[in-house]
Amino acid sequence: MKDGGRLAAAIEVLQEVETRHRPVQAALRDWGTAHRFAGSGDRTVIGNLVFDALRNKASLSAVMQSGDPRGLVLATYVKSWEKGVVALEEALAQDRHAPEPLSEPEKQLLSEDAELSLSPAEAADIPNWLWSRFEDSLGENAIAEGKALARRAPVDLRVNTLKSNRDKLLKRLAHTGAKSSSLSPLGIRIEAKPGLGRMPHVQAEEGYQKGWFELQDEASQLAAYLAKAAPGEQVLDYCAGGGGKTLALAASMQNKGQLYAFDADRLRLAPIHERLKRAGVHNIQVRDPASTDLTDLEDLMDLVFIDAPCTGTGVWRRRPDSKWKLSERALEDRIKDQRHVLENAKKYVKTGGRLVYATCSVLREENQSQSEWFLKQNPEFQPVSALEIWKELLPEKALPDHVSETGSLLLSPHSTGTDGFFISVFQKRA
Repeated sequence: MKDGGRLAAAIEVLQEVETRHRPVQAALRDWGTAHRFAGSGDRTVIGNLVFDALRNKASLSAVMQSGDPRGLVLATYVKSWEKGVVALEEALAQDRHAPEPLSEPEKQLLSEDAELSLSPAEAADIPNWLWSRFEDSLGENAIAEGKALARRAPVDLRVNTLKSNRDKLLKRLAHTGAKSSSLSPLGIRIEAKPGLGRMPHVQAEEGYQKGWFELQDEASQLAAYLAKAAPGEQVLDYCAGGGGKTLALAASMQNKGQLYAFDADRLRLAPIHERLKRAGVHNIQVRDPASTDLTDLEDLMDLVFIDAPCTGTGVWRRRPDSKWKLSERALEDRIKDQRHVLENAKKYVKTGGRLVYATCSVLREENQSQSEWFLKQNPEFQPVSALEIWKELLPEKALPDHVSETGSLLLSPHSTGTDGFFISVFQKRA
């Protein structure tokens, strides 16, 4: 396919997403099934156009004075990919499958000389209703953080220390451009490629098939690392989901002690069994919520780790369509969910044990406000400074910019080069 046809396909997919409110991955998959002549390279470019249009929807809508799919895709090609108006006109003229030629108003709006004044929310590429909360959470860097959340995400890998080490894996993955992560001692990063660039399919690598590494964002790696799960401990991963952090905790424990993986949604928990086998983990009990409860674990855990349900504002780089689906009602629901999870999980912590609360959100309401609420409601718990743990475990690494009075940490794309991730630690008083 030529670029003209790819542009037309991206517009078609984005229309499907916008008008029928379909998940973007499903719309892309169905388009590919219906157009089998498109090669993998074509599907990659089409996907990049769609995702980048969604990442920058607010600012591109301001450029085009409209949020319609055609304008978003054309502006992505000209502005985000820096192709320019001339290259776009050539792409539209040279392919009979291309969209209609540019109108004069479109050409004017896309021209480099077009003057543009963006609101803070448009500049940050976030929903208007969320701006005040976003600014309250991230302060003077709110626009920069929004822009960082609108860029493509790298591929981050975590070395499975039960089977391999980072030096070995870096040699094996040299052909992918893999480098050591800047913060996580277990991390490997493949930087995002711009424009038409195609990322390597790391799940086809021998190292993935043999369990030498897992796909996991660096911030998520750091959250598990700062939890300090130690060999021989009793640990509960209370919102285990697909098991990414569960595997990281198991590796920290060196397969010693006992780790319990639980999630209220058994469908989210389902992929964990295959991942455990591939990773060579032997100290995990998976607790199916449909057939068991956790009463036998009450007051026994050295560590309870909560990766709480949240709005996912910290992972907009990877799920840009979710940014525009988020509503105030959804935020309110997540806040209720988080408090429910905290109140349930606390009963498994033994005296002197630790509770780690984490979210992949950057919003204060889901993060520091929840930590403050929990401490007020539960005086038997005291805060432990995640910042001091960072200094202990990562003494040569730059300190995060966003730190609360009690030492809770907020990682973010602009400040730490990671997904947005909040980490708060509590200890049950003796």
